[in-house]
Amino acid sequence: MLTAFGRAFKTPDLRRKILFTLSIITLYRLGAHVPTPGVSYPLVQQCISGADNSNGLLGLVNLFSGGALLQLSIFALGIMPYITASIIVQLLTVVIPRFETLKKEGQAGQAKMTQYTRYLTIALAVLQGTTILTLARTPGRLFQGCNEELIPDQSIPLILSMIIALTAGTALTM
Repeated sequence: MLTAFGRAFKTPDLRRKILFTLSIITLYRLGAHVPTPGVSYPLVQQCISGADNSNGLLGLVNLFSGGALLQLSIFALGIMPYITASIIVQLLTVVIPRFETLKKEGQAGQAKMTQYTRYLTIALAVLQGTTILTLARTPGRLFQGCNEELIPDQSIPLILSMIIALTAGTALTM
């Protein structure tokens, strides 16, 4: 086992791919702990320790985000908007003739479909980020039984910058 791992590091191309993968995993794990600007991180930690969010829909979505959702970190949305956009584009391939034509065009068509998927991902990230922040702005909605104000300053420019930060986190993850 260790010999095979050692041989993998001796091959330059494989070593580069392994190191790239490990650096991406490290970047994501670090970003999962960087709070979104404007969120009171100590209050979030207090609510996490006091509330049981392991069950229910938010617990499931939190699982897919690597625990970043309920931390309200910059990677809170994770890869979920991209997965949703991919599913929507695949389903639209059946409904919209132009998408079906693009799918049959080969490499160039697939590149165009990927571009549409990425645009839809950004739109969904804005929508989902707005929804998460709406839940976080109202005490007791994001964390059952926690009535702390997680976003003390609820000015419009700050909320917009928070939505941009969540969307940028999704774009970086994508």
